[in-house]
Amino acid sequence: MSLINVNHLTFAYEGSYDHIFENVSFQIDTDWKLGFTGRNGRGKTTFLNLLQGKHEYSGQISADVSFDYFPFDVKHKEDNTLDVVEEIYPDYVLWEFIRELSLLQVSDDVLYRPFESLSNGEQTKVMLAALFLKENSFLLIDEPTNHLDMEARELVGDYLNRKSGFILVSHDRAFLDRSVDHILSINKTNIEIQRGNFSDWWENKQRQDNYELAENDRLRKDVKRLSEAAKRTSNWSHEVEKTKNGTRNSGSKVDKGYIGHKAAKMMQRSKSIEQRQQTAIEEKSRLLKNIETSESLKIAQLPYHKTQLAELDHVSIYYGEKQACHDISFTIDRGDRIVLMGRNGSGKSSILKLLCGEDIRYSGALRLGSQLKISYVSQETSWLQGNLTDFARAHDIDESLFKAILRKLDFSRLQFEKDMADYSGGQKKKVLIAKSLCEKAHLLVWDEPLNFIDVISRMQIEDLLLAYAPTILFVEHDREFCERIATKQIRL
Repeated sequence: MSLINVNHLTFAYEGSYDHIFENVSFQIDTDWKLGFTGRNGRGKTTFLNLLQGKHEYSGQISADVSFDYFPFDVKHKEDNTLDVVEEIYPDYVLWEFIRELSLLQVSDDVLYRPFESLSNGEQTKVMLAALFLKENSFLLIDEPTNHLDMEARELVGDYLNRKSGFILVSHDRAFLDRSVDHILSINKTNIEIQRGNFSDWWENKQRQDNYELAENDRLRKDVKRLSEAAKRTSNWSHEVEKTKNGTRNSGSKVDKGYIGHKAAKMMQRSKSIEQRQQTAIEEKSRLLKNIETSESLKIAQLPYHKTQLAELDHVSIYYGEKQACHDISFTIDRGDRIVLMGRNGSGKSSILKLLCGEDIRYSGALRLGSQLKISYVSQETSWLQGNLTDFARAHDIDESLFKAILRKLDFSRLQFEKDMADYSGGQKKKVLIAKSLCEKAHLLVWDEPLNFIDVISRMQIEDLLLAYAPTILFVEHDREFCERIATKQIRL
């Protein structure tokens, strides 16, 4: 066991006037299975880059281990997988590597195939197996689930649970619960570490948030009550002081000493109340700083004039000589929330693209309702660039509504001024989801909408879909999301 010490870490990107980290200090045990969570754009990937020494910063990061990053940058994907493994870890022992592959249920024949011919899931497993063979290495695992189907996520989660000495960035709640024993969270104003899995952390956070909200409400009432009492007492004190210069009703002189003493006591009481009021205000100011806002979203889906929106009748899809999927039949009816499930490569995305009118070779029958309007969210976000105003204008959506939705998804106004090319993966995905929510459509078609999206935003989107019950066909591998949202499952 050794420690990674972070002391007074401060960092901002060149040309930016907002700090990603400011005077942050904490310790990480290198034996931990550490889950890393926080809203998009808070600096998770940036912190992993700082650990690797990729940016200059002020403060200190010290460790007795080397850091290795997943995903490994494979320069020659045309090489056989064995050669790629040797590039990742030149001193690997073949039988040990094959043992790791067997734990991940990967056949060792992949070693003799070009790396680029492996599926995304197989590439993920090969890189993890090779990196975990390294000794005295602390592994930085950045969003491995984005290329894993649901079954592969369970398998890789169990594999990680057998290991130790890593930071895992993921927004998949079930995957984190399966994999980690500590949580590192980047909050609005600080960084915290807690023992336990994601569900333990979330329960503690909700408990703390509820306590702070109740305490804030109590102190707000106290401040108001004390403010009124202080004002009342101060007024009494001034009124009593005035009587020092008057006479009693009987005509006798007033006891100025007694009245002065009484006025002084009232003034002292007033000051005491003001001091208590100030203390309550200071206590109140320390609350609510890390409560995440997750305002409800809205959707205005167009009503469709028929019950059935679309039908696939014995559809098979082809790419060249390869068949992507075979003999698929289902209908999409008004109000359906359908999840397409299946292993990577089973044709899920191809079906979505076919529905959206892409030029795909297929057999069977596809029947779309007349004048059916579809809003599509693709997996791909790398094409996003330019500013949000131009993007809204180009896609003929209401700019004010578009930006209001992004604000609710935790975009700061500062983000509105940036080029979308500089956004994090999660922020780019939120742009596509906000665009889709602005479009007037009868059917939502979303392809892995939650890739890179932070947990709180996932919950907002879940609540939206449950509240407004739009007709939606989607592909997603987040088990909790699918279980909450889907009214039908189509398994390929």
